[in-house]
Amino acid sequence: MQTMTKRLLSAFLLLALGFSLTGTSFAKHKKPASDSSTFDYYLLTLSWAPQFCATNPKGKSSAECDPKKEMGLVVHGLWPQYNNGKWPQDCASTAPVASATVDHMMPIMPGKQLIQHEWAKHGTCSGLSVDDYFAAIEKLYNGLKVPDDFKKPSSSSQAAPSDIEQEFATANQAPAEAFRVSCPQNEFSAVEVCLSKDLKYQACPSTLKECHAQKISVRPVP
Repeated sequence: MQTMTKRLLSAFLLLALGFSLTGTSFAKHKKPASDSSTFDYYLLTLSWAPQFCATNPKGKSSAECDPKKEMGLVVHGLWPQYNNGKWPQDCASTAPVASATVDHMMPIMPGKQLIQHEWAKHGTCSGLSVDDYFAAIEKLYNGLKVPDDFKKPSSSSQAAPSDIEQEFATANQAPAEAFRVSCPQNEFSAVEVCLSKDLKYQACPSTLKECHAQKISVRPVP
């Protein structure tokens, strides 16, 4: 009886040790969802408001479509990205962005729900605090030199995507590969800017979608 008890006790101890080692190994190698140090670069996406307002059914009710504001390029988001074309998202639970911050960002990022969404989905993966994240967006937007053709064009035009990218690169003393035009239905809808993790212009990876149209239409600012 004592022999049987000793055998059962030994088996129990071995089993417990096995669980302990397995648990230690798992905890050591599992990456927490909030680990934001592994992304490769940032993508700053600037939407062309005239295109959004003309083609989106809900555009007329959007703050960026107010004709009195005469908006051109507005911030859609600042997104941590991987070089392989994927991205982290929803990296941590977070409280809503403070109303004072939302109101401050509205002139360049005109959408209260958009601001909340971008912080929760992308900002939480940036490794930045909420204040630093939106401060970075504001600094990047205000520091971007917009070519004259895209400040407040009063008439429609056509241009080659590569020419648009080069215009932005030249104006900002950046590599042409740092800018990518988005062109659904061969119409200018956004310009995307690739940035290093310290927010310097850098060439975009080959995995980032390109506009292959020979020429695209650019809507005027109403």
